[in-house]
Amino acid sequence: MSVTPSSALYAFPSDLVDEGVSAVVERARELGTGVALAMAYHQARDLVPHAGAKPRIRYRRDGVFFRPSASWPLDAPLPRLQADAELAAAAQLIAERGDIPLEAWTVFLHNTGMGEDHPEMASLTCFGDRILSNLCPTNPVVARYAEALAGDVADLGLDVIAEALSGQTFGHGHHHERAFTPLGSGEQAMLGICFCPHCLAAASALGIDGEAIAATARDHLQRAFATEAGTPATRDALAERLGGDVLEYLRVQERAVTLLTRRVAARVRAAGRRLSFMDLTGAVLGYDDGLPTGAPAAEHAWRIGVDPESIAREVDSYTILGYVREPERLRDDVASYRAALGTTPLRVILRPGFPDADDAAHLRAHVAAARDGGADQVDFYNYGMYGQAVLDRIPEALR
Repeated sequence: MSVTPSSALYAFPSDLVDEGVSAVVERARELGTGVALAMAYHQARDLVPHAGAKPRIRYRRDGVFFRPSASWPLDAPLPRLQADAELAAAAQLIAERGDIPLEAWTVFLHNTGMGEDHPEMASLTCFGDRILSNLCPTNPVVARYAEALAGDVADLGLDVIAEALSGQTFGHGHHHERAFTPLGSGEQAMLGICFCPHCLAAASALGIDGEAIAATARDHLQRAFATEAGTPATRDALAERLGGDVLEYLRVQERAVTLLTRRVAARVRAAGRRLSFMDLTGAVLGYDDGLPTGAPAAEHAWRIGVDPESIAREVDSYTILGYVREPERLRDDVASYRAALGTTPLRVILRPGFPDADDAAHLRAHVAAARDGGADQVDFYNYGMYGQAVLDRIPEALR
């Protein structure tokens, strides 16, 4: 088994291309971290402050940073490939990493390219619209794809950090989303519930009428479009608007995520590696400004189809996003997960700069708050997207 790092710094293969593999590895050593290298990613546009002589904007695309193996199953669709230079840089780091801890940061079901190539794999709203960036975890073809992806990455000799191995939200995922009709967080949650044939069949098997729930959601949302009324994103509020069966429907989707995680974890362990499940709820709440509101984060995990307590029993560690400006709120969010996870190791990803941390002392307070809340490990996002002066805060914060 591999050595678990005391801290991981998330990085892209493009960082290796921009600055050189050895330079990035040496910088991680200076900062006192291992590297969580992206091995599958999604569309994005990023500003990179330190990229050698290269331009400062990176356009990310959907795809993997390795060539799928010959054993990739025929009944699982193949992912798109990233740029050749990035594939080569990732392979070089894996081969030449030496003693630096290296993990595979792997995005699973957030994949617009896969949704475009195979729209039947994407989630379906109550209005019958496909959300192409969000692959449905209940879909058996999606499950085979996720299992194959995890297996190929683990077979490279890497532990896997699984991002987006769950449902996704309506509000974020595609490119340049626009909605000029104001919607409450509850309405956005409703638009993120999947009503594809696989989800409906799984619910029907338990006596739950998903079609009726979808019809009620359509009626409510149509009124919300007209009146701009807002509903909070809580289970009680959704049950009040859509009926109590919606809570059972959501639990069916949570069970699908848990079962998929179990399959992926089994494949990763078959290769002698470990799986960390990345819960994206922290980004749902505080991505833009680091100012989440409402109940602690673990109580919102249902919005992406995640039951933290159930998932924790299937994985080797559990990773959350601490995208929070106020250390006190961060401590409460971490503590909410610590209470749900039992003895499963808990990792917290912090942003060392804007919008969460103003300086080294502020970041140090975040690290202390995460540990006070019960975190076993603190990681940092992202190597290429913060300036070197911001990265220099990490060693002091860890001390």
